[in-house]
Amino acid sequence: MGSWRSWSAVPLVAVALVVATACGSSKKSTSSTSSTASTPTAAANPAVEKLVPAAVKSKGTLTVAMDASYPPDEFISTNGHTVVGMDADLSNALVGVMGLKANLVNATFDTIIPGLQAGKYDLGASSFTDNKKREKVVDFVDYFTAGEAFFTKASGGTAVTGLADLCGKTVSVESGTTEETDAKAQSAKCTKAGKPAVKVLVFPTQTAANLALSSGRAQVVFADSTVADYQVKQSNGTFKLTGPVFGTAPYGLALPKNLGLTKAVQAGLKALVSDGTYHSILAKWGIASGAISASAIKIDGATS
Repeated sequence: MGSWRSWSAVPLVAVALVVATACGSSKKSTSSTSSTASTPTAAANPAVEKLVPAAVKSKGTLTVAMDASYPPDEFISTNGHTVVGMDADLSNALVGVMGLKANLVNATFDTIIPGLQAGKYDLGASSFTDNKKREKVVDFVDYFTAGEAFFTKASGGTAVTGLADLCGKTVSVESGTTEETDAKAQSAKCTKAGKPAVKVLVFPTQTAANLALSSGRAQVVFADSTVADYQVKQSNGTFKLTGPVFGTAPYGLALPKNLGLTKAVQAGLKALVSDGTYHSILAKWGIASGAISASAIKIDGATS
């Protein structure tokens, strides 16, 4: 997949408790949230508005689903209910250039794509890695690039430099993520080579996966590189990155194939790149290194 709040210095434990509480309620029912006053806004762009299907335009609002447990991409603010982060800011700005309003909804990650297919959501903005398997069921518009990374305890943690080093170790991941798939695939490789399997602990939110490391249940957390880096920085020396970033791939905004909104989303993102809004949002959350050019904002641009 998916900062979970603004760049104010809030201790990791406090943040984890806030997000865990918010996401715990999301398992029972999805909750919509309003944007904060500081959320970037964007004026409607006539050229983009023309691409919005009449049926969507008549609703006036797009329901955008995200798993708000994945800072700095999407997370619950310290008020306990508002979804903030890079994807939240970008979604609000994107929907604005389309002449619509955004209704940001907190949902567990592995329920978002099924929700898009069922017509429950109009857009999924939750640090989705655009891959060929997912493209079979939803459309993607690529907007960012990120890799995968590991982090462990700074004191007494384990050394992991790549997937092969996971053999015999306990790793925590969020359900439905690329990291879950890769960790389980590596476990099979380990056993085939006569080595101990990887013990993969799968959690419904990234917050829970992180807490597994804090509590000693897991030896290492496996997450997207931006998220791993953010958690380490916010841990005040409790965690450290281990090994290099690898597996770089595009993030994509996910859309139902039958909604007809994909071209409008692509055009809207390109407009945000052109007017500087896109880059200012990434800079705000400290992840400008993942920015892509307007020409790289492709529909279904997965490479694997």
